[in-house]
Amino acid sequence: MTCVILDDEPLALDLLADYCAQVPGLELKGQFDDPLAGLAFLQDNPVDVVFLDIHMPRLTGVQLAQLLPQPGPRIVFTTAYDQYAVRSYELSAADYLLKPIAFERFVQAVQKVRQQLTAAPTPAAPPAPAAPEAAPAATPDDAMFVKNEHRLQRVAFDDLLYIEGMKEYLMLYTTTGKVLTLQSFRRLEEVLPPERFARIHKSFLVALSRIEHVERGKVQVAGRLLPIGDTYRESFNALIKAYNQL
Repeated sequence: MTCVILDDEPLALDLLADYCAQVPGLELKGQFDDPLAGLAFLQDNPVDVVFLDIHMPRLTGVQLAQLLPQPGPRIVFTTAYDQYAVRSYELSAADYLLKPIAFERFVQAVQKVRQQLTAAPTPAAPPAPAAPEAAPAATPDDAMFVKNEHRLQRVAFDDLLYIEGMKEYLMLYTTTGKVLTLQSFRRLEEVLPPERFARIHKSFLVALSRIEHVERGKVQVAGRLLPIGDTYRESFNALIKAYNQL
């Protein structure tokens, strides 16, 4: 059984590579700390299973999984955040491993994939996902709470247009107005549904459904042209093409 590891943390890459080496019959074909490099490899080199971190820069594991050619490899998500467990069901993930990952738990995930491959040797409908470890209740979140002055304000995901970074603050532009909050982009990206929002610049994050058009390295949202940073350009182009089924 062949596999690939994608994780932006070097220690996590080394740990999973060591685990792979200890499991008989499991061949590691590549390990990548850059999600775009990993995606390019997988598009040309099919494997049986991908051990995929979720929270990575430029392209999240959830977004990457959606860009893989079909029928694609089995996906085993590896993450420190349990809030993505429900989303893994929708993507028919074979398993969902919470960090720190014990070797015994890794072996269990490998066995699940082997059983799935044995049960479905030819391309077919995606297998039923395994029950995630310590999964939260399967109730989709539709909003988040952010600190605004001396209160917590609810912001519905459907109302978000885009977010602008202002030093240590973020300005959230919504259909009902603006909300200023003392927060980091990194923390916000952990909460926002990665299939609905994309970072396009060190200072901007946009709702994909609110993009009016893309032109000359910029996107227009709510009548405002926002720049696409060089660091995010390639991942954003790949994501927007998949989002629009182009």
